[in-house]
Amino acid sequence: MGQEPNYNYLDLLNPQQRAAVLYNEGPALVIAGAGSGKTRVLTYKIVNLISCGYEPYRIMALTFTNKAAREMKERITAILGDKVASKLWMGTFHSIFLRILRRHSEEIGFTPGFTIYDSADSKSLLKMIVKDLALDEKIYKPSVLASVISNAKNAMITPTEYLLDRDNYENDKKSRRPLIGQIYKIYQERCKLANAMDFDDILVYMNILMRDYPDVCRHYQEFFKYVLVDEYQDTNFSQHLIVSQLVGDRQNLCVVGDDAQSIYSFRGADINNILYLENRYPKLKIFKLERNYRSTQNIINAAESLIDKNMRQMKKHVYSENEPGELINVVRTYSDMEEAFMVANMINQSKLTHHDSYDEYAILYRTNAQSRILEESLRKRNMPYRIYGGLSFYQRKEVKDMIAYFRLSVNPDDDEALRRIINYPTRGIGETTLKKLYSAASSETKSLWQVITSSDLKNIGLNSGIIAKLNSFKDLIQEFIDDNISGSNAYALGQLIYNRTGILTLIAHDSTPESISKQENLKEILSGLKEFVDLREQTGGGETDMKTFLSEVMLATDQDENDTDDLPKISLMTVHSAKGLEFKHVYVVGVEEDLFPSSMSLDSFSQIEEERRLLYVAITRAKESCVLTYAGSRFRNGQTVMTSPSRFLGDIDRRFIHIQVSKNVSMDNSKFENPLLRYNTSRSGYASKPSLGLSKIPIPKNNSKNPTLNVIPQHIAQELSIGMSILHDRFGAGKIVKIDSLSGEDMITVDFGVIGIKNLLLKFVKFKIL
Repeated sequence: MGQEPNYNYLDLLNPQQRAAVLYNEGPALVIAGAGSGKTRVLTYKIVNLISCGYEPYRIMALTFTNKAAREMKERITAILGDKVASKLWMGTFHSIFLRILRRHSEEIGFTPGFTIYDSADSKSLLKMIVKDLALDEKIYKPSVLASVISNAKNAMITPTEYLLDRDNYENDKKSRRPLIGQIYKIYQERCKLANAMDFDDILVYMNILMRDYPDVCRHYQEFFKYVLVDEYQDTNFSQHLIVSQLVGDRQNLCVVGDDAQSIYSFRGADINNILYLENRYPKLKIFKLERNYRSTQNIINAAESLIDKNMRQMKKHVYSENEPGELINVVRTYSDMEEAFMVANMINQSKLTHHDSYDEYAILYRTNAQSRILEESLRKRNMPYRIYGGLSFYQRKEVKDMIAYFRLSVNPDDDEALRRIINYPTRGIGETTLKKLYSAASSETKSLWQVITSSDLKNIGLNSGIIAKLNSFKDLIQEFIDDNISGSNAYALGQLIYNRTGILTLIAHDSTPESISKQENLKEILSGLKEFVDLREQTGGGETDMKTFLSEVMLATDQDENDTDDLPKISLMTVHSAKGLEFKHVYVVGVEEDLFPSSMSLDSFSQIEEERRLLYVAITRAKESCVLTYAGSRFRNGQTVMTSPSRFLGDIDRRFIHIQVSKNVSMDNSKFENPLLRYNTSRSGYASKPSLGLSKIPIPKNNSKNPTLNVIPQHIAQELSIGMSILHDRFGAGKIVKIDSLSGEDMITVDFGVIGIKNLLLKFVKFKIL
């Protein structure tokens, strides 16, 4: 007889959930739609197994996060008590498998006390191997090597197999890294010598243990009477294989997941694991949790009409019995600047209407670089926010590195900035040299820069090789200082620093998601510099030099660093970071071609479908209201480029959305098309002939080829009058409220509505008269 729960938990389940919980007769797949009570089903499934006589210590429950495991264990403890819950083998894949590997370390060639290398340890070892092989660290970057090796391990490809695969060699050769296979081999040998495993090795050696030691494998197949797996759509090949080995012929397995929320292929997740699970287990029983408890009917209906366009999916009908709720609002704005200010304004208005806490609001975006202009719009309204799952834009490492160069160009005595970049990019100036410089600076009461430029470096114990490297660094920084002194504006100086340091070029060699995000962030700094200079010139709003730019940036940075309170704040995050979370009000910004879907996904059918799943995840985070925004122009790489609405907007059934057009768009309708008419996307994921008798319109190509905005003329004061409407390429439409002069230069004051009132110097500003 099993442990009896302290209440009838089955009464808390709907019929679909109840059926999935009670079925114990073979392999089961629970397709859990968004907000359908997945955690509740997993929890009660375990409670039911124990009630049916399964011993808790013979139940294995695998999750992807400690948080998920902790939440389930807390719920089970509340029902059955801690004595029972503590006996469960419940935790992440890595924690549970590590527990098994420590018991069988000798079989796989380790001692029980083997070390686990974290990502920093792995990269440090790879860096050492690259150095030992006398390879160029700028090409053989540890982060790239770690990513390639991780992918190989998750696909169960050994170093020997990697070296024998001709395709791997050709791909590595094209990326100018033909020796990756050899590095992989040496890396594994060094780990083994150090009695160490990295995170991926835990899965690799668990597979080896199950494969090469049949007695051990049989023991665990007999020991674990039931195996449960959460978020199965996120498993990679290695995890899928281990689960298959553990359940054996008994096949007492229950996996829970949602193919519509498979969004982590860049981490190795394979959607085929869940789509084709029935091929592996012919007797698989499939349960579908289709009732959504989180969102309103309109939000769910809109999301379902979107995801229905994917070909590769397990069909289900997710529905909500909540209130119908508001239609999804699709907002078209004139520019990305207006988009950011409108979102801030909409949140402010919503808060006044609904009286919800700021914690109930989230702004989601496709790329981290989009946060900069959003952060600025919220700061200008004094609206509190936090970057969830990441750092505020100016706190990201690559951004701080570049800002450090900016700081040195203005103040070379800034020791912290100098210390940060003296050896970045790598120029052979290590910690030993830095310690000697610090010692000399302290004894001579000088800054590090003063020591480098005015002291006899031989006297402080530096050899001629190091002195030459320091002199090269000194010449580089002096070039930036001279350019700043000569009167260059912040954008011009920033471009010089980008070109001469080569940081962007260095990072651009990589194609890992981490590197791509860094590239986008660095390009966004340049856009920020250009915008800073252009707007100050147009408004006569002060100096355009680097010192003034840094004053604004460092103020924002200080505010970010002092953000240690627990007060409610608006959440800003990428859609990937939002998975598993929920908010009353969700704003998804930048729903445009080449951004969402990403430009890097346009040539692949499977990636287009994953991008559509990503937008599905974004929409289904919302409980009561969801807003999707896109702009007609976006400021990128120092220029304003035309953008187009995402094809995915045309996938959403028009019955569930409301299109809101900003005043600025209404005044310049030639730039915009209704996204519902632009695309009528077929189930294949690509544009087909639009409805309503419109001719076929091709999907826009990469934004890098998109034209900048049409040349906008300049005007003189005599052409203008108070009350006249104008259209500015960044601020949008506005009305002239004053014509004046500043220091002898003609100036107009314009009310741009949501963006505010701006003073514009006519000699710099360009706009259309409406």
